Parts: sequence; C-alpha cells; structure tokens
Amino acid sequence: MMKLFKRLLCIMLALSLWACRENTAHAAAKKIDSQLYSAEEIDSAIDTISEEFNREWKGCTLTELYYAGDEISEEYQDWADRNHADEVIVLMSSFEVDSSGGDGSLNPDSTYDGWKFILTRTNGGSWIHVDHGY
Repeated sequence: MMKLFKRLLCIMLALSLWACRENTAHAAAKKIDSQLYSAEEIDSAIDTISEEFNREWKGCTLTELYYAGDEISEEYQDWADRNHADEVIVLMSSFEVDSSGGDGSLNPDSTYDGWKFILTRTNGGSWIHVDHGY
C-alpha cells in the first residue's frame, strides 16, 4: 500500500511541475542585438524571469519575453545604485491573465503588453528581479 502511495505521490509531483512549466512554455522570444550584454547574459536574465513567472504568477501565461534593448536598459541604470548593484537589464513581456486575476492584483481575462521586468546584478553574478510594471 505504501509503495502505491509513493508512486502516486511521484506522479502527482511530476504533473504539478509539468503544469507549472506551461505558463511560460509558449512564450515567444525575440533576439535583440546588444552592445552591453552577450546573448548568454540576456538568456540568463530571461531564464530568471521565466522561472519566477512559473513559480509565482499563478493564473498568468507568459506569451512574450525579450531583452528591451540597450537604450531602455541604459535609461534604468539608476536602479543599480538603488539596489546596490552595478548592472541593470530590462526585459519586455506580454502575458495573459485568466479569470482569476492572477494573484488578484491584475485584471481578470486580460492581456498585458509592454510589461517591463527590471533585474540587477553585481560583479557579473546572478540576475535578481527587483521590480516590474509599465
């Protein structure tokens, strides 16, 4: 009986992880050239937000996530000082919200376009999501 319970628990865990992955699985990616960041650095920032989105943005489906470009990221460089970091990168996104309204702070059954995610890092370390919005 315990063996069956463990198997069912494993299956349920696998299905829940697979379901969480779905809210970013179909996100489109645009390749934006950068003089500030390598493709790997940009991909790392995108991965940071994708993982967080899957974990925390319940009721939302990410449809697009990409680097906002050097000009926009440079406009946000003051965020480095605010967050005791030395680099800032800005990502642009679009996402859909289901009837739940996400965590309740978003409009139910709506699409958010041009939503920014601001990330910082220090000494080439890991990107940290510090803010988001329009």
